[in-house]
Amino acid sequence: MSTIKVDTITNGGSAVDFTTNAKIGDGTLKKEYYEQATEPAYPSEGWLWFDTSDDTFHIYANGDWYATVATKPITFIGGNTALVSLGYNNAASAVVNTIDKISIPTAGNATDFGDLSVVRTNAGACSNGARVLVMGGYNGGTHYNTIDYVTVASPGNATDFGDLLATRRYGTALSDGVVGVVAGGDIAGSGGSSNSMEYVTIATTGNAQDFGDLTVTMGDMAAAGVASRGLFAGGLNTSGGLSDVIGYITPSTTGNATDFGNLLAEAGMVAGAASDTRALFFGGYSTGGTTINVIQYVTIATPGNATDFGDLLALSRYGNSTSNLTRAIYCGGTNNSNVIEYVTMSTPGNSTDFGDLTGQANDGTSASGN
Repeated sequence: MSTIKVDTITNGGSAVDFTTNAKIGDGTLKKEYYEQATEPAYPSEGWLWFDTSDDTFHIYANGDWYATVATKPITFIGGNTALVSLGYNNAASAVVNTIDKISIPTAGNATDFGDLSVVRTNAGACSNGARVLVMGGYNGGTHYNTIDYVTVASPGNATDFGDLLATRRYGTALSDGVVGVVAGGDIAGSGGSSNSMEYVTIATTGNAQDFGDLTVTMGDMAAAGVASRGLFAGGLNTSGGLSDVIGYITPSTTGNATDFGNLLAEAGMVAGAASDTRALFFGGYSTGGTTINVIQYVTIATPGNATDFGDLLALSRYGNSTSNLTRAIYCGGTNNSNVIEYVTMSTPGNSTDFGDLTGQANDGTSASGN
């Protein structure tokens, strides 16, 4: 056998091509990962191949290619600071424009952040992490199409963002970090609840555009969103009908919602929050006029029915909820006064007292960011 001794190998500018089974010491020189539409030639054990023709992932083992399941990670949108628009103050019997600030990782009382541009309740809120939007609302017989925004890192009063297509109350909102989608509710002059959805690009002020339709015609739904999927759950319509339907959208793609599954029972006035894997739904108003304290959850990536998670501290509806990925807080509500409570989203169980809002809150809304 011949031996060639070379002190230096210099690349003259063209690619160096080693044929399969070239040896370096005791190892085999091989390319281990491919992204292409055709099956790689001369594979060795452990090679990885992403088939760009159908977006499937494969591994080479025991002389053959085996397809594996590869799921793109679901990305959470939000942060450690929760901003809560209080809505209706039971003690004062009045709607307020107060925005509270809460540090989600640290139990304690809320502090004042600023005020909305228009005093209202029954709005929807969403975030892209840096900016929180409050969309629509209602006060004293007037429906609003107002969209407000604040910068989470800069306490102060809200600034006008633009307008919704319709004057909408009891709508709910979610975001994928780029667009904010508001859905359902009661539109002035429509004669009842709506199944319409509208959206805005959160980083760019302007008016909303049509997104598509929900699977049901409802207001007072729960909303929970991550980067690739947004869920709307339950609801109450203007005829008093309740829903247990969970529908989902892909916020980056306009179109109608798709059926996801069902809540444990029909319920409206529910609050929702999401981690990167789970959506939680808190409390609400159920069949027969019953206020409930149930917390339930679904796995966002897998359509299906809700599972029991635990209980709130008290029977509550008209509260609001948001999260920081790890912890979800639930604020206010008809029977919860100014109470803030929390759960650890990865661990089913009952909620724990967190602290107090600056005032009583009913029909408020919240979102988180940094």
